[in-house]
Amino acid sequence: MHLVWPSAERLPSYVAALQQGRSADNIRGVAAAEEELLEISADPAVFIAGLVDRNPVERVVTLADGSKVPRLPSCRRWLWDGEFCGVIGLRWQAGTHELPPHCLGHIGYSVVPWKKRQGYATSALRQLLPEVHAEGLQYVEVTTDPDNLASQHVILSNGGVLVEQFHRPAEMGGTPGLRYRINVRADI
Repeated sequence: MHLVWPSAERLPSYVAALQQGRSADNIRGVAAAEEELLEISADPAVFIAGLVDRNPVERVVTLADGSKVPRLPSCRRWLWDGEFCGVIGLRWQAGTHELPPHCLGHIGYSVVPWKKRQGYATSALRQLLPEVHAEGLQYVEVTTDPDNLASQHVILSNGGVLVEQFHRPAEMGGTPGLRYRINVRADI
């Protein structure tokens, strides 16, 4: 498995995963997948271009409660093993390590259900870390649920250190979470 940039050539495999209910948005789930399918059908090229958006002027993100917030600079890579098998994304604010309250971590990832337990998420995070440093970040924060042992393993395997236990804001479910920090070096 390796990370690839989203492309028109690989888009049909991504669409197939969306049609099977796969969504990188673990809070909004199927609704987010349906929104992406609509965006793709409206203009595939615009959709693909939006997956790498280092300057998201006037773009918004819809939160689980339906509220809209400004989109952060971000890039998404697809996990690829001959077909789409997941996504990993990086979000940041230029000039700072801080994130707004609606963004719980710098990195989010998901693997399609039929490709889980193959080490893909661990590998994807490891492959993404050099790009993190290239964006000027010395560390990233990654959050997960206290009962998501698989995700905790992914983070710990990549040098993550538990920073805090917290409760998500009400508009994000108000559920408990764990925040990890991964220091990033230039030589990885």
